[in-house]
Amino acid sequence: MGHLWQSLSQQLLLPLRLQQAGVLGMNARNRLYIGRYNPRKLYPLVDNKLKTKRLAERAGIAVPELIGTIQSQHEVEALGQQLSDIPAFVIKPAKGSGGKGIVVVQSREGDYWLRANGSPVTLSDLKRHASNILAGLYSLGGTPDIAIIERCIEFDESLAHFSYEGVPDVRVIVCRGYPVMAMTRLATRASDGKANLHQGAVGVGLSLANGQALHGVQDGIRLTQHPDTEVTLSELVIPQWQPLLVLAARCYDMTGLGYLGADIVIDRQHGPLLLELNARPGLAIQLANGAGLLPRLRVIDRLSPADLRRSAEVRVMLSQQWFAGV
Repeated sequence: MGHLWQSLSQQLLLPLRLQQAGVLGMNARNRLYIGRYNPRKLYPLVDNKLKTKRLAERAGIAVPELIGTIQSQHEVEALGQQLSDIPAFVIKPAKGSGGKGIVVVQSREGDYWLRANGSPVTLSDLKRHASNILAGLYSLGGTPDIAIIERCIEFDESLAHFSYEGVPDVRVIVCRGYPVMAMTRLATRASDGKANLHQGAVGVGLSLANGQALHGVQDGIRLTQHPDTEVTLSELVIPQWQPLLVLAARCYDMTGLGYLGADIVIDRQHGPLLLELNARPGLAIQLANGAGLLPRLRVIDRLSPADLRRSAEVRVMLSQQWFAGV
């Protein structure tokens, strides 16, 4: 009976503890932030990666180079010509989510290519994958889709040992144009080289002040080292931090979405590049930072219309002043 009472007490106390820690729950996120700040008519701008890319290009926001698209089965048959001189590329669905349907090819060996994990892939494999994308196998709601072909990211050398066979990215939560929390997602053997936390990637919370690592987690368990490369996570510092945050803040001006997640990669030649945007960003970033979002979001809730008209550079500077020590 004593054990049962203890277990029941812990369950009843947990919501109170989460509230005291300022943790944003799913219902509150949907009601107070997504529902209030994100007009539904704007969702297509970020639910379709091709639309996001073209919108970003018009706004002068850097994105990975677009090699081409595949929009019909006829174009699938011509895929070999499209890729004839390109050794490294990414094929992904325009309306995919959670990293599904993304194939990363890093080099070519004669008649076949090599994926990020070293496994070979033939032209027939790529055509079949493109056909599956068109059929909507990976798209939201299973609707017909478009395949996007992008040039492969050459990520910054300083991050090479912090990820296993995959490109690390940075997720920044932006509320009303102000960055409020950030983390980097590191690929692992368990995540098959992908940077998706639900597939086993490592999330590392980042200081808004300078991009320095704060906390690392994998599957909800705190880590001090990368599970595959064994590099100490506290040594991680994201390069080009200031322009990365400004890029994230500008995504508010570009889309009009008041609550979004900006996914950004660091290319060694081109610097920060916008990978994609999310109008319903997940909540695991709080675990990676060891902090709740609510105290920061309440600061943003109190801002005036004049505060929202500040430049992206000023908004970033203010966020760093307000949240660096939180």
